[in-house]
Amino acid sequence: KHAREAPARGLPALFPNPSGGECEYDGNTKKDKRTEVSMKKYTHEKAHEEIDYIFKTLLPQRGMAERPEQIRLCHSILDAMLDGSIALCDAGTGIGKTFAYLTAGILHGKCRAAEGKPQRPILISTSSIALQNAIQKEYLPLLSSALLSAGLTTAPIQAVIRKGKAHYVCDARLERRIRQIQQSRKNAAAVQALHHARRVLDLDQLSGMSSYDRERICVPRRCSCQLKDCRYRCFLDTCQSGQYTVQICNHNLLLADLIHRSQKKKPILPDSAAIIIDEAHKLPETARQMFGVTLNAQDFAELIRSLHVERYVLAAELLSEAVAPLTEKLSVPAEEGAGFDAYQMFLERPHQVLTVICRQLEGLLTRETWRLLSAVASTVSLFYLGNPEMIFYAADDDHGGSMLCGTVSELAAQLQATLWRQEQPIVLTSGTLAVGKDFSRFRTAAGLTGERPVTETVCPSPFDYQHNCLLYLPTDPIPLDAADYYDRLAAQIRQLAAASYGHALVLFTSYLAMSAVKERLQAAALPFPVFTMGRRPARTLAAFWAATGSILLATGAAWEGLDFAGDGVSLLIIPRLPFAYPDAVKEKEREDYPNLREFLRSVVVPEMQIKLRQGFGRAIRTETDTCAVAMLDPRAARGRRYFQSMVEALPEMPVTGSLRAVEQFYRDRKGAGYFRLPNAG
Repeated sequence: KHAREAPARGLPALFPNPSGGECEYDGNTKKDKRTEVSMKKYTHEKAHEEIDYIFKTLLPQRGMAERPEQIRLCHSILDAMLDGSIALCDAGTGIGKTFAYLTAGILHGKCRAAEGKPQRPILISTSSIALQNAIQKEYLPLLSSALLSAGLTTAPIQAVIRKGKAHYVCDARLERRIRQIQQSRKNAAAVQALHHARRVLDLDQLSGMSSYDRERICVPRRCSCQLKDCRYRCFLDTCQSGQYTVQICNHNLLLADLIHRSQKKKPILPDSAAIIIDEAHKLPETARQMFGVTLNAQDFAELIRSLHVERYVLAAELLSEAVAPLTEKLSVPAEEGAGFDAYQMFLERPHQVLTVICRQLEGLLTRETWRLLSAVASTVSLFYLGNPEMIFYAADDDHGGSMLCGTVSELAAQLQATLWRQEQPIVLTSGTLAVGKDFSRFRTAAGLTGERPVTETVCPSPFDYQHNCLLYLPTDPIPLDAADYYDRLAAQIRQLAAASYGHALVLFTSYLAMSAVKERLQAAALPFPVFTMGRRPARTLAAFWAATGSILLATGAAWEGLDFAGDGVSLLIIPRLPFAYPDAVKEKEREDYPNLREFLRSVVVPEMQIKLRQGFGRAIRTETDTCAVAMLDPRAARGRRYFQSMVEALPEMPVTGSLRAVEQFYRDRKGAGYFRLPNAG
């Protein structure tokens, strides 16, 4: 006899039982084996039937187009979940992979409920905050409503976004900070922001608060709060209670949880029924940072600000002067060909000054500032003095600049020991996991070479690239080593922008090239405004969208993650193929291959193709977008060394070497309003 309610600490009874009524489960009850087998068979078959019903009937009733590849993707993900395997899913732009994996995850939960297994949440890890918010506030509510209306669930499906401790308010530290700032009788705005934090737990939802105050009221790394009504602890209890069917986090928190588990520490996240890693192509780089240390300009700025606030002005000014050359270099993206040595030369003076400050201020600073000072000082020492067991390199950060990274040399082994040994099914999805149908590059980078079964699924984009896209390859490309390369490149970009009436995005592989072209375009007095993506990308993007028909020059993170739907970007220009520049990570990986040719074939070219696909994804974002793509690198010209590699990376589309054909492409596909020249001023 089974209980009619969800088990303690389990999920709510969301799913109807195949035999009628709510899902029944009692861990101490033995079921008849024949009943279990028939229920399992029914449940799995029924789940796949419901996929077709959801995507062919329910979601189209809510305005969504039926996409065969989306349905196939959902079936593949559900099969992997039911088999307990790892699934690699390359889903082209426009497939709708988010609905596919959410649906598969929910139906997997129904199967677990029918089989009497403990109900656990689906854990979704993404790289971007925008996608996390969209899953919680857009995708899941729509899907939940559809399933409820059809009787496929019995209660709304709820989701929660999980973040690290530093993103939440510690009530005890908040009250202490309010008392401190009220006693000083300064800064009424700061007091108001702190009072607002009494009503808002998530610090990311607060505005007007200084980073200094935020650091002093957030939950500390070692939380020993004794308050019974602590909001943060209440939030954690709710997350563990089974209220949420879906829990969402970023790759960093997922890996932090896995590291805790591997070290037998208390887990950060609850046990899950399945792990879904979206934007999975970013997992290896995130893992390199999580298994190591990083240093950027913001770290120094925060420390200097804290020293000022605590009135150690001389120490703050000495440090500010010492780190100025380094922070200036870190303020721009990592430059082409510039290895770690280009930054290490600026570390000596910061190392010396931080050593003195630590010695003189020990025991005088608040606990928070001392912890920050110690962390920055030890990181600078590590980068300056080195460690033979680690690899040091520079990478782009999330703020338009660069950061220094130190990581373990055996990343694959670390991922094997943490992520791939998990028992639950793991789904990894992205639009750029494979080259063609080959996942070998991602498998190698992520250490996915173990004994667990792995399925691979490639679902091409449903977009009509043959009609909506045109690839332009100049018949006489500019040699990369030409003395007047940037003059000729700027002239070529001007010609293309004239053909497209602006509406252009130019993706560079280096900050130097972007700056050189920017100077020449501005000197040419174009009829289109020219914007350059810098350290404030949100402001630049807003200005770009406001000036219809303008040109945006970008590099670094702009190669992926930005959504340019509509006519705003109708011309995508890629001056050079996005080959990665050599660094310590690549040098270490090179040791695993017998010769340079094999290394290029297995690592360098596939990585270029994946990056090219990411950049190309900025061109067509919806079924109605139309865009010409200009590939100006001479190595990608017909008959040249990397022409075939480029073709393999991109969807099939018409190719031309004629600017007149480009002009005609726009005439045939754009409305009259598109061709109105904007005000250059």
